[in-house]
Amino acid sequence: MYQLLKQEGNARRGTFTTVHGTVETPAFMNVGTAAAIKGGISSFDLKDELKCQVELCNTYHLHLRPGDKLIKKLGGLHKFMGWDRPILTDSGGFQVFSLSSLRKIKEEGVYFSSHIDGKKIFMGPEESMQIQSNLGSTIAMAFDECVENPSTYEYSAQSCARTVRWLERCKAEMERLNSLPDTLNPHQLLFGINQGCVFDELRIAHMKEIAKLDLDGYAIGGLAVGEPKEDMYRIISAVTPYMPQNKPRYLMGVGTPCNIIEAVGRGVDLFDCVMPSRNARHGHLNTWSGIRNIMNAKYEDDLRPIDEECGCPTCQKHSRAYLRHLFKAHEMLGMRLAVMHNLYFYNTLMEKIRDAIETGRFEEFRQKYVPLLDSRI
Repeated sequence: MYQLLKQEGNARRGTFTTVHGTVETPAFMNVGTAAAIKGGISSFDLKDELKCQVELCNTYHLHLRPGDKLIKKLGGLHKFMGWDRPILTDSGGFQVFSLSSLRKIKEEGVYFSSHIDGKKIFMGPEESMQIQSNLGSTIAMAFDECVENPSTYEYSAQSCARTVRWLERCKAEMERLNSLPDTLNPHQLLFGINQGCVFDELRIAHMKEIAKLDLDGYAIGGLAVGEPKEDMYRIISAVTPYMPQNKPRYLMGVGTPCNIIEAVGRGVDLFDCVMPSRNARHGHLNTWSGIRNIMNAKYEDDLRPIDEECGCPTCQKHSRAYLRHLFKAHEMLGMRLAVMHNLYFYNTLMEKIRDAIETGRFEEFRQKYVPLLDSRI
């Protein structure tokens, strides 16, 4: 259940209550694709040190390895990875987009070749729901088609219609699965996904259509896939007025700190992105003054923390000089410390956004940090 606590302009401060706990929104969901954050971060790090509220795992990857039936046998994803807070599983639909050379889309679903061993796989709406039910996640994402950008209007329209038909099948299958006696999480929630490429008219019509299904939440998909950020912001602004006010709104795969601030200002509640952990593993670190490349020679003898304003475990205990040395020496610890810093930064960013909306200072916060946070130091 979503509860709106405060609004400033279109920015929303709320709570989202689930069977695995309450999420304070706006929130960033930390991406643990294969039930782990890349960079050597455990579920216990996320909870005890890094302020993570929700972890996101990948249906397609967990289906391939170790297998969703095995995870169910072992007690479900929460038990498997030692995480007792909410988990969102994506549907596998994004792989329809990202593995375009390995798949064939038909009305019944998608035929894949595994990126691991080439094994033939079929996934449709029912199969996606069954896998996510086996995983026992808190939130299951509907199976959709994320079209390439650019894509023609005609193909995007056909894809939107197919995504609606698939969503209806997802809803029916989830209701069936949640009623079974051996279902791990009979309270599993279903979020629908808005598509329509960069065509405002298609996006709005599709959002109106899926809103009729009265789902547990709604996502905007198919953005941050190479389109200019101006297109992304325009689409978010066009779609959010048609998203139910009393349900959480999720922008998939976004993004940079500035993208997040701008999307919150347009009415979005939930975010996920691999960017903070991926960038950290290459030495690109978020700070309240911009992005710092720890590989730079000027940090060789710099005993200051990554960011003097940061309270993360890395900044409290280690210097820029030490972190740079770890990266140069290809020590695994360097990646771990860097990823911890960036995830802490993102989760702290969301805390600050929530506080700014609560105290009526969101616009002031936006004006201060949007020009700063994505800049290079």
